[in-house]
Amino acid sequence: MIKKMILIAAMIGFSCGNTNRENVVTHNNNSIAPNNNVIRKEIPIRDSILQWVKVPEDILVKNYFKFMDKLILKADTFKNWHINEYILVHANPWILDSLRSFDYYEKMEEGIFVYDQRELIILHKNDSLAIPDSAFAWKISKKLETSVIDVNLPEFKLRLFQNGDTIFTCPVRVGRDGEKFIFVVGHIINLRTPIGIGEIKWIDRMHKVINLDTGKEYTGTNRDDKHFTKIPIIPWIEPAINGIRYGVMIHPTTNPETLGKAYSHGCIGTNEKDAWTIYYNAPKGTKVIFRYDLKVLNEKGDTIVLNDIYHLFD
Repeated sequence: MIKKMILIAAMIGFSCGNTNRENVVTHNNNSIAPNNNVIRKEIPIRDSILQWVKVPEDILVKNYFKFMDKLILKADTFKNWHINEYILVHANPWILDSLRSFDYYEKMEEGIFVYDQRELIILHKNDSLAIPDSAFAWKISKKLETSVIDVNLPEFKLRLFQNGDTIFTCPVRVGRDGEKFIFVVGHIINLRTPIGIGEIKWIDRMHKVINLDTGKEYTGTNRDDKHFTKIPIIPWIEPAINGIRYGVMIHPTTNPETLGKAYSHGCIGTNEKDAWTIYYNAPKGTKVIFRYDLKVLNEKGDTIVLNDIYHLFD
């Protein structure tokens, strides 16, 4: 019964909590993932384009995924291989750049207040979208198969690897060191982010954020700058760690002041723009590592010891 409640809670938005569990022994093994802090700018893949498709009308963010699904379905009717949303975006990298540019706080730095990101235009009428040929699609697919998400919890840092190289690094927040009664689950849970290795099992592109204390959906969010806005449409992804789906997700936060802290109900939080980059490089099956390494190298190459946020070595 408890397992059933946990699964239901995760599906409706119990995304910052996890089930009761025993403390997991830390994976203090640098060989789990490359310990590479250098971000390598990837050279874009240049290959053949099968066809260019014109966007027939302005597409709002709230209709973006529906449009992409229809476009992919239509594209599959005139060729004998399959493309998906990830392949299409990697063949048109400007789409990801545009999605990242809608980050609320970046817009505020430009002097633009965005109340509802869902009403912004992401694809304009007559924009051209490249449909890749089979060779180009295959190269993109093979690259994505090498993706690994690596999060060192006490470092509050997420790294994205492809082909063993660091292609992206961003700050995150992690689960608190404590326990709490969660209404939507009906019992006390451990708030720590689980430690271990797993893979992405579930992706929610149109996630509804639920108040864990009431079970009701949030209608909006209070920003760090005291403004109230609608909650943006940005995908949430859920890994299973050590074969268990804890309900812990990797997702954007509308309060980036909490990044670099043990703050959440177990989830890994990122800012809005970084959540898009993670999503489009981490399809289902992507390997995920949540580790707890206190000794790391700083930017100068010196070994430093991080704060033991979960008191595992006290």
